[in-house]
Amino acid sequence: MRMNQDEIRFDFHGLGLAIKQAREERGWTQAYVAELVGKTDRTIMNIENKGQHPSFNLFFKLVTMFDISVDQFFYREEQRDEHSCRKHIDVLLNSMNEKELVVMEATAEGLKKARETEVQK
Repeated sequence: MRMNQDEIRFDFHGLGLAIKQAREERGWTQAYVAELVGKTDRTIMNIENKGQHPSFNLFFKLVTMFDISVDQFFYREEQRDEHSCRKHIDVLLNSMNEKELVVMEATAEGLKKARETEVQK
């Protein structure tokens, strides 16, 4: 199957910003990430700030390194299903510290209890 050359090219800006945010949350520099993936810090800078398209290998390294779910970038909102929503929540939970996780656990328990109370009425 041949790809049509006129197809819309993927806009990498959003994903580049997600990579930047994840890197900054860890307190890592572009130079450090570049060293980890075997590229230059300029390459990382261009991906984050200019939406430069990385090779597939580099793309895979970056999104797995930072636990970034790519569903939100590849699928429009109406195309996402419950499963991708769960994946996104899992990614968000993975980025939280212990204190934030305690709050999320209490919130989930509260929602469950409220649902059970509604069912009993």
